[in-house]
Amino acid sequence: MRKTEEKFGMFLLRNLAGVLAIVWMCMIFAFSAQDKEESGAVSESFTYHMVSSTRTFFHLDLSDERVKAISDTIEGLVRKAAHMAEYGTLSVLLYIWIGQWEMSFLRRGGTAYAATTVYAATDEIHQLFVAGRAGRFSDVVIDSAGALLGVLVFALLVRIVKRIQRKRLKRALEEQ
Repeated sequence: MRKTEEKFGMFLLRNLAGVLAIVWMCMIFAFSAQDKEESGAVSESFTYHMVSSTRTFFHLDLSDERVKAISDTIEGLVRKAAHMAEYGTLSVLLYIWIGQWEMSFLRRGGTAYAATTVYAATDEIHQLFVAGRAGRFSDVVIDSAGALLGVLVFALLVRIVKRIQRKRLKRALEEQ
């Protein structure tokens, strides 16, 4: 009975990841549908608040002008990091969802990565039709790098957790 419950729990988790992947894709689409001014305003505001919060957290003596200058300097980097995180998250959700079918790690990771990269390319095509936005191949490369990094880091974490669980189980069996 316990194995059946575990399998059902994994089935639910994996399908939840599939639903969340679709929701995540809709969110990415909505961000991409913002025109240049709206997207820039969101990015500028986020970066400014991030630098300002860092100033407060570390008790740094920075004027508002200096915070603005720093945030303006790093905004592009923050935008690209956000893209990598968005697509890294999508690739992990797809990796989990794809796990319901028996396949090797390489095939599963490759499929999640490829699907995420295709979505990144279609997202850039979508941006060609949004005022002030441009579809860029370099953005597809950045997004796909985030997808690859997401799958690799997640798979590594899963392997580490499984190794720890095996060691604990082995220790528990030895103690009996």
